[in-house]
Amino acid sequence: MSTFLQKKENVERKWYVLDAAGLPLGRVATKAATVLRGKHKVTYTPYVDCGDYVIVINADKVKLTGNKLEDKMYYNHSGYPGGLRERNAKEMISKYPEEMMERAIKGMLPHGRLGRQMGKKLFVYRDANHGHEAQKPMELKVD
Repeated sequence: MSTFLQKKENVERKWYVLDAAGLPLGRVATKAATVLRGKHKVTYTPYVDCGDYVIVINADKVKLTGNKLEDKMYYNHSGYPGGLRERNAKEMISKYPEEMMERAIKGMLPHGRLGRQMGKKLFVYRDANHGHEAQKPMELKVD
């Protein structure tokens, strides 16, 4: 019996909704990254984008434990001298919760062409409203 290898043409994709309200950021991010990669399927193949679509709602209600609100820093650099911008998690969760969630999830995906392709199947929303009802997404529980 030979090992099953998934072909990208034969991948069947589903849509999932993940509610992040009251859950730790890391737990939500690992669950979303696992589904985006396709590791929850028996047909997982490492070099094929066989993951599903993930919609994360209530990103502004995610929980951070310990002193992370004050201590965790997010850095951006414009490329110019003196162009370093730093923000703590408290500022990120109040002004840019979508970016904070995307950074956490995309940091758990492969860093290359395949990871960028997987990241395009991620949709993050600040509140419970999303425009993907037509895709009939199923609810995804975080353990």
